[in-house]
Amino acid sequence: MLFNSIDFAVFLPIVFALYWIIGSKKIKAQNAFLFLVSYVFYGWWDWRFLSLILFSTLVDYSIGVLLKSNNNKAQRKALLWVSILVNLGFLGFFKYYNFFLDNFITAFTFLGGNFTSSSLKVILPVGISFYTFQTLSYTIDVYKQKLEPTKDFIAFGAFVSFFPQLVAGPIERATNLLPQFYSKREFSYSKAVNGLKQILWGLFKKVVIADNCAEFANMIFNNSDAYSGSTLILGALFFTFQIYGDFSGYSDIAIGTSRLFGFNLMKNFAFPYFSRDIAEFWRRWHISLSTWFRDYLYIPLGGSKGGTMSKVRNTFIIFIVSGFWHGANWTFIVWGFLNALYFLPLLLTKTNRANLEVVAHNKTLPSLREAFGIFTTFLLTIFAWIFFRADNLTHAFSIFNEIFSSSTLSAPYLDGGKNLSFTLILMIVFVVIEWFGRTGHFAIEEIGKYWKKPIRWGFYYLILMAIFWFTGKQQEFIYFQF
Repeated sequence: MLFNSIDFAVFLPIVFALYWIIGSKKIKAQNAFLFLVSYVFYGWWDWRFLSLILFSTLVDYSIGVLLKSNNNKAQRKALLWVSILVNLGFLGFFKYYNFFLDNFITAFTFLGGNFTSSSLKVILPVGISFYTFQTLSYTIDVYKQKLEPTKDFIAFGAFVSFFPQLVAGPIERATNLLPQFYSKREFSYSKAVNGLKQILWGLFKKVVIADNCAEFANMIFNNSDAYSGSTLILGALFFTFQIYGDFSGYSDIAIGTSRLFGFNLMKNFAFPYFSRDIAEFWRRWHISLSTWFRDYLYIPLGGSKGGTMSKVRNTFIIFIVSGFWHGANWTFIVWGFLNALYFLPLLLTKTNRANLEVVAHNKTLPSLREAFGIFTTFLLTIFAWIFFRADNLTHAFSIFNEIFSSSTLSAPYLDGGKNLSFTLILMIVFVVIEWFGRTGHFAIEEIGKYWKKPIRWGFYYLILMAIFWFTGKQQEFIYFQF
């Protein structure tokens, strides 16, 4: 069920009304209801995968219970590894089986062998990369005794399958989200209004910015041989806005929807395209995944402790694994490797934490130094996204080959008519709104706060009308494939 679909437009108000009719004093009933409707929401794509998420839930719930009653270090570690192997085993099979098999056959053939095998037609379950990491955070934190294991299976099941963030995050930590299923939840008008505003902005990002940009990004990338280097750069720019509007838009809708039900999810994007260096970009992009890898992989590897070579090694591991998490394609691995290279100079000069404050804090415009940092970081990010979007490495390198040719000096040409002009104007308007709203949790949270009510509501209605007038051709959320 897509957030930008008629199905969800009907589903959400019905679920919202029934949830609050149950009453804030009946927490267990609310949890059971959320558990049920989350499975309906997930089963809307393919009901067969409900057994997979249920099995993962049962495994990690049981391991949590066993960890509580077991003080033997060896046995506790064995239980943790059962959780890791089961979860990553499912993830590895559904997401990476064909990738490893195809590469094994290629390597075997290259060495002179004669090996053939048919790849299975493995369908990737929607959201498996997200809920797998969410359940793993539970068992790891219980093992480390950072979290008390739950005996309430319904609450745990609702935590794993919570429908607003089930299929594309944010990847919630058990320490943050699970306790909220035990707490009394009362309807808050102010929280609901804030949630609706974030949903509104998320929909604008998705259907107005991302979906319109997708039309031109797809046109250029799918026919890259026909375009000049300058037009290919334009295509990369469209994809840069597409993926941000698409993914951060989903996160905004998920967080806003959660607020309607009395839950607070972690912030997942913090205006990353206004970052002054790559380190800052990764503190602001897909925050729930970046911090997950930091806490459960980077720090256990030694983090920033130890010598320079250890830091470099850990940095490359974290970025390459992050790339591989995104998909079974060498393009994602190269994308991760490239971002590690971007990060390396900051690590070696110990300037990776130089930009922690919001850019141009308490100022209307950035300084020349900040503007240069934003521009260069944005440019590096655009080029990295080419690997992310390309079909394969050959496709990516052919695009770069054309970009670094004389054709880049020519004016870009794209037969998009009025739609192209409208999209470019909408992108500019979008950047302006994001810039002036960069201190909030989402762009329109603070904008208009002190305006007169008619002007403020007029602003919201303009966004709503833009959603109806300028909606692009419906596209599935990009991160559903991950």
